[in-house]
Amino acid sequence: MRKLIGLAAIAVLGAVLSVSAVAATLKMAYDADPVSMDPHEQLSGGTLQLSHMIFDPLVRWNQELGFDARVAERWQRIDDKTVRFHLRKGVRFHTGNEMTALDVRWTFDRLKRSPDFKGIFAPFEACNIVDKYTIDLVTKEPYPLVLHTATYIFPMDRKYYDGYDAKGRPKDAIVKHGDAFASTNASGTGPFIVSKREQGVRVDFTRFGGYWDKNSPGNVDKIVFTPIKEAPTRVAALLSGDVDFIAPVPPADLDRIDKDSKVDLVTMSGTRIITFQLNQNRRPEFKDKRVRQAIVYAINNEGIVKKIMRGFGTAAAQQSPKGYLGYNPNLKPRYDLKKAKQLMKAAGYEKGFSVTMMAPNNRYVNDDKIAVAVVGMLAKINIKVDLKTMPKAQYWPKYDERAADIMMIGWHSDTEDSSNFTEFLAMTPDTVTGYGQYNSGNYSNPEVDKLIIDSQKVTDAKKRTMMLKKVEQILHDDAAFVPLHWQDRAWAARKGVDIAPIVNVMNFPYLGDLVIK
Repeated sequence: MRKLIGLAAIAVLGAVLSVSAVAATLKMAYDADPVSMDPHEQLSGGTLQLSHMIFDPLVRWNQELGFDARVAERWQRIDDKTVRFHLRKGVRFHTGNEMTALDVRWTFDRLKRSPDFKGIFAPFEACNIVDKYTIDLVTKEPYPLVLHTATYIFPMDRKYYDGYDAKGRPKDAIVKHGDAFASTNASGTGPFIVSKREQGVRVDFTRFGGYWDKNSPGNVDKIVFTPIKEAPTRVAALLSGDVDFIAPVPPADLDRIDKDSKVDLVTMSGTRIITFQLNQNRRPEFKDKRVRQAIVYAINNEGIVKKIMRGFGTAAAQQSPKGYLGYNPNLKPRYDLKKAKQLMKAAGYEKGFSVTMMAPNNRYVNDDKIAVAVVGMLAKINIKVDLKTMPKAQYWPKYDERAADIMMIGWHSDTEDSSNFTEFLAMTPDTVTGYGQYNSGNYSNPEVDKLIIDSQKVTDAKKRTMMLKKVEQILHDDAAFVPLHWQDRAWAARKGVDIAPIVNVMNFPYLGDLVIK
């Protein structure tokens, strides 16, 4: 039976949640497991899913896109640049160490030096300690997204990460795709401890006996997580009873799962944009706006949604989904093969050229199939593509290397705000500030950069909306990237595994609160 979760109807689900006193084991399968246990190593959905299991943020999003108190029990704005957070007392890390303001400040400082996260924290001046259980987050200018950003502060056990590992390396080092202490060891305040981990094969989680949230309805005391890359195998494992919970659900199997009386299907409209980026540093042809526009016109993204996604998505012409401040209703998908050919001719590339493309094959729904379809579409304007697809564990290092001319990237706004898309995907890459961290196309527009930075200081929603809509218009006109679609969400579980109250549009299932009846 399908359960369609809408933002307006969500609170009811939590209210009717029944609590079981019987401890339970959850067998679950995602399409891949996180590449690291370090919450600051990579800004990705997999990392954040894991973070909500073994760590706890100051505050977290709820299904209505509001904020729920977590290890910060309350907060208040002190002045235009300062928000004070009052921490819960008696919260323990997995080591038994007590969480205090010192741990929060240590975590904040570490986030500020993380290559992936420092862009999010660029507007912040400091995390000041008021007393043992109180901290102030101070921004450089008035900033409208303080609580949004606080959802990324998962206090880490500073004493646990102090000192050096057996090889003489600092335990607090952030090493992307490397062998660092924090990549394979963790001490958080979250509901689960990693008790066994074999990368790419299996991860076992055990309920933390000293977990602070005694009001949590969750009764899962053990989780056995098995990554299953192949969608048909993942679905078969659920339907046969080998696993209790799977994500994502492939569009081709939605009807099949929906009709099965032994499982529940939960779906939700999505906000993750799937795109291709065109590397202007690698390919001089991509510096010509007409060529970029031709590529956008050549790709039938509405056809991709219909045939490959089976309708499980919405064709896009911009980054911001409907409901975000920057969403521009005037921007529509623009497939027009005739127009694409005209633009290629006008740019002097009527005979085309050859490029390389890389895409993951287990990160986004049907990612490899989408890439194959795009290769065929580009061939119609004489762009010959050498495509390589690979598992996400191998893809992300290649992405960081900018190893191909065209690369796929999906993005869900980390702050549920339009500016975040641009901060990471379209601003001029800057290793100092962290802006443009995932801009593999090396697109650069000073006007866009200024609009985004200026918008960070604007608390007037109407004015800020106008600025963010203008950004989307500029990116559209420049063909700064190739928009494909917003990917919908779908999860499935066997009857009795009540996932509806614990899933959300961010795709961070709060498994600590899961009830198995």
